[in-house]
Amino acid sequence: MSAPRTLLASARKQLEEAGVASPDADAAILLAHVLDTDRNRLFLVDDVAEHHEKAYARLLARRAEREPLQHLTGVAYFRHVELAVGPGVFVPRPETELLAGWAIDQAATTDRPVIVDLCTGSGAIAKSIADEVPGADVHAVELSDDAYAWAVRNLSGTGVDLRQGDMADAFPDLDGTVDVLVCNPPYIPLEAWESVAAEARDHDPDLALFSGQDGLDAIRVLERRAAELLRPGGVVGFEHADEQGPDGQNGGAPAVFSGTGRWNDVRDHRDLAGRPRFTTAQLAT
Repeated sequence: MSAPRTLLASARKQLEEAGVASPDADAAILLAHVLDTDRNRLFLVDDVAEHHEKAYARLLARRAEREPLQHLTGVAYFRHVELAVGPGVFVPRPETELLAGWAIDQAATTDRPVIVDLCTGSGAIAKSIADEVPGADVHAVELSDDAYAWAVRNLSGTGVDLRQGDMADAFPDLDGTVDVLVCNPPYIPLEAWESVAAEARDHDPDLALFSGQDGLDAIRVLERRAAELLRPGGVVGFEHADEQGPDGQNGGAPAVFSGTGRWNDVRDHRDLAGRPRFTTAQLAT
């Protein structure tokens, strides 16, 4: 048997040498997972049994190979909800919580708002909205068979209207009625493949990552579909890469909307690190 402190120190070094971005947190989360406890309660553990040590070592080896932490634990946390995740679905990122928060704030200003989440993936944004805006009429769509299966699992019992299909023609029955449309589309340029973190490049589905030579193909589709789905005065918000902010090439992602003449109040928003992260706009009346 070994003391948790000893195991964590060794694990941190192993993960740090492997290039894991958060070795301390990941080491603690994995040990807590093996011991079926909370990471904040690890200090209450005196010794780790040998069979738990072996299980921990196996998980550490997989994490050192840059398998996503959430695939190892099977869980991702997003705002106030818990999501089941694994191979075949994009693991939701903390930065996207800001976009979800914007959508929730917008929805909260309307009685029984109609909200659409395109490219829902695991269902993270849709589930958060359903959780935080009681009475909202929430709809979500996902194209990938694998990701759709995860979304079915995560959105079961939430009341979200989940459908499988392409965002380009999703929800024709809702045209002109949507109050808030939100989307975390694929936005990585194909040429940027090698620069993507190993966890995403090797484990997140390509469909959720890459979107043409400049990374804006899906956002162009989003602009057209949002103009059809939203009611006059309705709002849309979508995530983009930090290089695709308003100072990016040809005005970046915001220019996809501002250049059409269909939108008012096109704004870009920064994440907690000060990087351009998501754009919002209002359909002209």
